[in-house]
Amino acid sequence: MDYESIRRKTNAVKAGDVFIGSGYPISVQSMLNTDTSDIKACIEQARKLEDAGCDIIRLTVPTADHAKTIYEMKCAGIKAPLVADIHFDYRAALAAVSAGADKIRINPGNIGADENVRAVANACRNRGVPIRIGINGGSLEKSILAKYGSPTAEALAESALYHASLLEKFDFYDTVISIKSSSPLIMARATELVAQRCDYPLHIGVTEAGEGDDALIKSAAGIGALISRGIGDTVRVSLTDDPVKEVCAAKKILRALGVISDGYIEVVSCPTCGRTQIELIPICRMLKKEFENIDPGKRHIKVAVMGCVVNGPGEAAEADIGIAGGKGCAMLISHGKVIGKIDEDEIIGTLVREVKRLITEG
Repeated sequence: MDYESIRRKTNAVKAGDVFIGSGYPISVQSMLNTDTSDIKACIEQARKLEDAGCDIIRLTVPTADHAKTIYEMKCAGIKAPLVADIHFDYRAALAAVSAGADKIRINPGNIGADENVRAVANACRNRGVPIRIGINGGSLEKSILAKYGSPTAEALAESALYHASLLEKFDFYDTVISIKSSSPLIMARATELVAQRCDYPLHIGVTEAGEGDDALIKSAAGIGALISRGIGDTVRVSLTDDPVKEVCAAKKILRALGVISDGYIEVVSCPTCGRTQIELIPICRMLKKEFENIDPGKRHIKVAVMGCVVNGPGEAAEADIGIAGGKGCAMLISHGKVIGKIDEDEIIGTLVREVKRLITEG
């Protein structure tokens, strides 16, 4: 299925050289976890994120003085758009715009009076800088919390739509909206409510997801629920970990959903059952390790590793190359057709060679 065929139609905004909105690729974001006053550390981490394929990089700008880091990062050759994350002090946003920020993220729950928002909107409009309204369940306005009793999906959506209308009041429309919650269900429902009532691009992700597998599962659940409905224009996977891992995780989620097709080697395999007569689990693990060291360029190569011949050929029909196991042996399969037979101890070497051949042939 082509994602664009189900994708929600939106306006598009431009942050640096990256467009956000329908008709453009879903961009991957991350956020520096370095001290913004440590310019060298910020530059080094930003370069690592760029190397990992991060499309947009955010950094906290707690005061106007910290905005100079954006300027220094630009001077150091950082190409990815830089987003200034603003809380409490609207003057930090004004300084960030002057320093060359490609986008501003404001938290309406703590930015202060409407006049502060007006000042930020004016500065961004004059420089062609988009604004992301970043609604967070942990910092909703007191009036909305009083109305709903807790940061429900409806409360989060109401806050987001109100602040989008406030920017419109100030003649500002280059807006992106995000709603973050540590609950994938609340985040997805709130984002869906907003999607039904506006055509602004949406930034999606689960905040405070945590660390390790639990965090990845929560993020995949929330992001996947929305992308599968055609909702979502830019994503961040929030992890208590190295930001580079956020980028890798986001790309894996988007690949699994079939919405990006950058170069990678995908291994699909069966869950095993009593019919399996080869050591399928260690074979899969060793193959994945081998493929980590192979650069497929821009090619997406699908490798199928199936445990038996009952369903193996059919399940591997869309794979470029694969095997279906027998007793101590395996059938070699390409696009559902059997092209040979190999011994079990030849499986890994054969599949690695075939993948390299496919890459060479383009």
